[in-house]
Amino acid sequence: MTALRFSAVVSRNFVMAQNLYQQGSLRLRKRTRGDAVWEFRYRVLDQEGKRKLKSIIAGTLADFPTEASIRAKLQGLVLAINAGARPPADGTVGMLLDRFMQEEELPEIIAGRACAQTPLRYSTAHSYLSLIRLHVRPRWGAVRLSDVRPLAVQQWLNEFTGAPKSKANIRALLHRLFEKAMLWEMIQLQRNPIDLVEVKGISKRNKRPTVLTPDQFQLIYQRLVEPQRTMVILAQCTGLRVSELLALQWPDFDFAALTVKVTRAVVNGRVDRLKTEYSEDLLPIAPDLAKALEHWRAQSPPSPSGWIFANPVTLRPYYAASIASRYFRKIGEELGISFGWHTFRHTYRSWLDATGAPVGVQQKLMRHAQVATTMNVYGNALMESKRDANANVVRMVLTQESGA
Repeated sequence: MTALRFSAVVSRNFVMAQNLYQQGSLRLRKRTRGDAVWEFRYRVLDQEGKRKLKSIIAGTLADFPTEASIRAKLQGLVLAINAGARPPADGTVGMLLDRFMQEEELPEIIAGRACAQTPLRYSTAHSYLSLIRLHVRPRWGAVRLSDVRPLAVQQWLNEFTGAPKSKANIRALLHRLFEKAMLWEMIQLQRNPIDLVEVKGISKRNKRPTVLTPDQFQLIYQRLVEPQRTMVILAQCTGLRVSELLALQWPDFDFAALTVKVTRAVVNGRVDRLKTEYSEDLLPIAPDLAKALEHWRAQSPPSPSGWIFANPVTLRPYYAASIASRYFRKIGEELGISFGWHTFRHTYRSWLDATGAPVGVQQKLMRHAQVATTMNVYGNALMESKRDANANVVRMVLTQESGA
């Protein structure tokens, strides 16, 4: 039985007026034919106000071989049968995670079934679920909310081996979780304990991003085939994020006005909103780039939605990760260059700098909300540009010294 159908059954059978929070019970029931099944039992109030035991088949033993696996599937349903009930005072972080996942419809967003009017972006929901599964639940799931101490969280993040940006994402998720815990009265209103947790060096990278020289780009380009060739040309000529590039449709281009409208993104095959409101913009395209795109259009496989880069098998956008693993990794090993999709965006910013484009123009072309992002995160100029700039200063110094 699906989670949606189970929730409907619970809603029909459960009276909202109860005050006791219950986890329900599980037992295995053997059947004459077929696999054994998990029976989930819980109590409801009947019309006379008496507590009554209800049960429902939650899944088969073949599909859920352990109680832990079926419990994980029932997490959202446990919250459904407790609608209107105050969570126990010693509620755990795991219980908070369960409710957060249900309220924010994280599994439904991933599955494309979200009902909320303003659901989270697919990429955000995917990130939350990944952080919960890999980091937050394993470490904090069994800990009572009242026992979570800022110092313990701080020490845990200090020992975390991931990038500072990953630490910041975990901290942000924990902060939001405790805000929700107070909203849902799972803990008393208080200062959010995560306010006291600091993550330093958020903008610091563990690995310096690669910036390609024009010669290196040509070496990469020559080893690619279509449609990857046109993909990297467009990426390098516009600085688009790969999620935006793969989401482009032919109507987004105005070849007469030489512009392209960036309005959507594709993540793991799912069409999504753009990263920020500043990402949605009208960008210029040069005449030579327009010719290259028109040339690709003449040979590209048509798709019902007009995708510029439609997979000929699915007629849907390609997966960025599969292209990177199939083509970029091999070429990178051959050339001794470590690069990925975002390398073209970093290179675009550096090449803009090398042409002398004003910082304000660079910010607009990169579609950054803050110029600091353009300068700090993407401010890695080409060595030749830095060498030329430095040489100009050196000439000024030595000229003054020789004149003295």
